[in-house]
Amino acid sequence: MSSPMLLSRFLSSPVFWARYTFALDGCAGSERLGPVSDPLGAEHLVARVVFEVGGGHGITLSINTRVGGYELGITGPGSTKPAELGWDDLAHWHPYVFRWTELELICQAVAANDPQLSHPGAPMALLCRFAAIFDDDDVHRAEAVVTAAFAALRPQDWNGYWPTGSDWLARADFRGQKVTWHRGAAGMWAEQHDDHDADFYSTRVSPPAATDEHFPHARLKALLTAAAATTGTRPPS
Repeated sequence: MSSPMLLSRFLSSPVFWARYTFALDGCAGSERLGPVSDPLGAEHLVARVVFEVGGGHGITLSINTRVGGYELGITGPGSTKPAELGWDDLAHWHPYVFRWTELELICQAVAANDPQLSHPGAPMALLCRFAAIFDDDDVHRAEAVVTAAFAALRPQDWNGYWPTGSDWLARADFRGQKVTWHRGAAGMWAEQHDDHDADFYSTRVSPPAATDEHFPHARLKALLTAAAATTGTRPPS
């Protein structure tokens, strides 16, 4: 288990970000790669990072650049292991977990809980892959915040490839893709209707059940409530 700050040498590495964003695999940003090299060389990162939002609630991110797989989990007070929220890879990905307002609230709470983790910064840069943009979002603000998060980690003397908000948006933009959000007492869930171009791969696509069998709605709602308490704001609605 690691703190995001312990990963600082990777977070300032263009090789790490080229792997983490799949730019090395031809995804958005690959056209800017050119020669990518730095002191890390071929070193890979295998770690689990915990982002605490307050009240014993947290988001876990498992990183494995060796296999190109990234898993998102959620923990709460007294939980023994993370509940799965989503995952990202280039085989059977289901990364889309958060709405933009939820992700930004979580990152703000992480920063308030740990002064070393500024916002926008490492939490946003690492977690944005698990958020998507929809018709009612402020896409210009979202892209600018993600760009600022990546820029905050970029070494001052590095002029080569570095990820941007537009790279993220290329995979995260579901405006016009017939995704509808439904609101219930236990949480929100999404449904994608026919006649769309991009498939919305997410585990958050079934109504909340008493057992949270398909998605941990209750845990996420509790985490967002805790994050709002940490930041002194209202949970997203």
